[in-house]
Amino acid sequence: MTTVETANGAATESAATRIETMPFSKALNAGLRKAMEDDPRVLLMGEDIGKLGGVFRVTEHLQRDFGERRVLDTPLAESGIVGTAIGLAMGGFRPVIEIQFDGFVFPAFDQITTQLAKLTARHEGRLSMPIVIRIPYGGHIGAVEHHQESPETYFAHTPGLRVVSPSTPNDAYWMIQEAIASDDPVIFLEPKSRYWAKGEVDLAAPAVPLHASRIVRRGSDVTLVGHGAMVSTLLQAAALAEAEGTSCEVIDLRSLSPVDYGPILDSVRSTGRMVYAQEAPGFVSVGSEVAATVMERAFYALEAPVLRVSGYDTPFPPAKLEGAYLPDPDRILEAVDRSLAY
Repeated sequence: MTTVETANGAATESAATRIETMPFSKALNAGLRKAMEDDPRVLLMGEDIGKLGGVFRVTEHLQRDFGERRVLDTPLAESGIVGTAIGLAMGGFRPVIEIQFDGFVFPAFDQITTQLAKLTARHEGRLSMPIVIRIPYGGHIGAVEHHQESPETYFAHTPGLRVVSPSTPNDAYWMIQEAIASDDPVIFLEPKSRYWAKGEVDLAAPAVPLHASRIVRRGSDVTLVGHGAMVSTLLQAAALAEAEGTSCEVIDLRSLSPVDYGPILDSVRSTGRMVYAQEAPGFVSVGSEVAATVMERAFYALEAPVLRVSGYDTPFPPAKLEGAYLPDPDRILEAVDRSLAY
């Protein structure tokens, strides 16, 4: 960090240089810490998030620094955790819940979709539900059953919920704060395989708003779109395609509900081709919705059908088979070739 001198001679910190490199998990930790420092109504709840700091250490040292009344270790009862958070939100707090693994969210599914998502509408807008539900999701870590799932479509399909997924440490730091500041319930999906990935975090200002999609690589031949951990896979595929003479533009969706279609449609109108990639099964998915909308709104710009690359329509397989299940650069490049062949 550097200082600059103002007109009256006073030295101030230069906001433009407030950049640190940190892992994705530490960026989340820093974002949670900042939100708790800024607002005493913010509290954290979850299984083993206190003394242990969470399975992935995202909440490490927060109970030590903020106390057991603001960082609560809960019983192993996801439905009870969400129900308690709803009551706390009604009482003026802004709870942030951690669901330990993606597959553990289903015992709380009724509370989330039947109660939390509907309460604001049920009270005709007079009652806010500022609750963030953090869910580590996705594969690539070789976990066992119920510990590797991609349940995003269930929540993106549910009116009343906002659904977001950062893919970089910078987005992790800013998006968790923006989610906590929202007066609507937010499903905050954290790609597990990215927890250890390092990147620059600009502590001065967010890159784009919470629900904005973002172009992360410029290209001219094919538009590649995805969310969460799949963004890094798309970037790998784009680099390989470039070596073969194909220029791919890569867009990080970031927000799954609502979806910011502006950058996607602008890109497709320029390239004429699009491939969507995701870890989740393809049938009735986020990729399906984005593909259908692009076909409706940019039909006359398309030179080929919008193609999708996804996990297969089967339960997530045992760890030894996840490499065959999850999309990789080769499967994405095969779709790129099919698109270019039209």
